[in-house]
Amino acid sequence: MAMRQTPLTCSGHTRPVVDLAFSGITPYGYFLISACKDGKPMLRQGDTGDWIGTFLGHKGAVWGATLNKDATKAATAAADFTAKVWDAVSGDELMTLAHKHIVKTVDFTQDSNYLLTGGQDKLLRIYDLNKPEAEPKEISGHTSGIKKALWCSEDKQILSADDKTVRLWDHATMTEVKSLNFNMSVSSMEYIPEGEILVITYGRSIAFHSAVSLDPIKSFEAPATINSASLHPEKEFLVAGGEDFKLYKYDYNSGEELESYKGHFGPIHCVRFSPDGELYASGSEDGTLRLWQTVVGKTYGLWKCVLPEEDSGELAKPKIGFPETTEENCFREFRLHLSFSS
Repeated sequence: MAMRQTPLTCSGHTRPVVDLAFSGITPYGYFLISACKDGKPMLRQGDTGDWIGTFLGHKGAVWGATLNKDATKAATAAADFTAKVWDAVSGDELMTLAHKHIVKTVDFTQDSNYLLTGGQDKLLRIYDLNKPEAEPKEISGHTSGIKKALWCSEDKQILSADDKTVRLWDHATMTEVKSLNFNMSVSSMEYIPEGEILVITYGRSIAFHSAVSLDPIKSFEAPATINSASLHPEKEFLVAGGEDFKLYKYDYNSGEELESYKGHFGPIHCVRFSPDGELYASGSEDGTLRLWQTVVGKTYGLWKCVLPEEDSGELAKPKIGFPETTEENCFREFRLHLSFSS
């Protein structure tokens, strides 16, 4: 029975949405943070997109945002030469980490005790969040601005990407282990801990490498320039989005294009699968983020599968069922995650 993809549109931002990150699954569900050029990162309930709060304090575009595993802390990277760490429950700013140039990326260790940052000054910095007054450890070696930096291999190693190079670093010795060079600009990088897989996009290519050795695993070619790609937690599917406003879904094993959808009104800057794999989120130049079902028609979150009467001749379609007061329901069901900004 044919089903039509019906994305949930999450508005609220006023400029392009450039980065997205999900938390792990917590006793209160899972959560989604968005980074935007409007300088106001937002926290949402992950499975519905319901707005929870806005982190206020940056004085420039926010280029990167992340949540720790249990969604108790958030971190943001911005054009105001700072990274900030936030209490994701109350919305309070916990600390501001001054940099010498624009900060593009932030990532917590699994225990949330350390924060990795990178940006236009070409340096990786590691902050001990239990000693905010201490100077960070610095790793040099990149020859252009750092776009993404991620902990990997149980925080024993670091992956980082600049314009045309991806580097693997040893955390203990702070030295480079290996690097990959590309003939065009690297647009995104995602690390999958289960299986130690690194997903890299550049041009129309979506490449998979071992996160341990950087050895190639496989690669796909898309019909348009790709800005971001994300691998399903079960490694069944891959989604990607880019300059043609479309989202593409591929079979990871065969590389076959399964579906493509056009829902945004501008290039797609970031795509991410939810931790349970039931949906994926996309952030766009059009200032919105959208949630898409992995399996179209499944009852999940706000999506309810409505089957037509047998003799009507209609196609089955997913229906979006909104609670009577979405915002109040969000606050009632997730009392620990109260709204912290209007």
